[in-house]
Amino acid sequence: MKRFLSWRGHRLLSLPARLYLGYVFIFACLHKIAHPGMFAVDVATYDILPISLINIMALILPWLELFAGIMLVIGVRVRAAALLIAAMMFMFIVALALALHAGIDMSCGCFASQGAQGEDPISIKTVFRDLGWFVLSLYVLVFDSQPLGVERLIQTWRNHHA
Repeated sequence: MKRFLSWRGHRLLSLPARLYLGYVFIFACLHKIAHPGMFAVDVATYDILPISLINIMALILPWLELFAGIMLVIGVRVRAAALLIAAMMFMFIVALALALHAGIDMSCGCFASQGAQGEDPISIKTVFRDLGWFVLSLYVLVFDSQPLGVERLIQTWRNHHA
């Protein structure tokens, strides 16, 4: 196990994992930001939150997704962004599992609203897809300790000009 944890290849693998995850979250938030009312309907359909929190969630969550996605892509506070994404993925997985258990027939609302043509309905496949992204976010959190990106460039510049 120690050999796996200290493997140098994690540095190379974590960059494409981080970029992929960042772009997924950036892409996922675009429709939600552009159509907050439609996203609020999606959030309400899960029937998990009290009515008083639905609009706040529909307004804040997409911006958190965008913020975390951009942080991953540009390489700023990567571990904090990965932790935020892991927490969101955990929340999404719980919401999907509860909706599946309750037999709610709906679109997941992940990349578009229920009214969008071809949007994927919630299913066990959706849960496994989100589990994959959850594991990927944990991988980035654990193994991308010295991420390539803006923050590293700034640190290198500071070290050379100190």
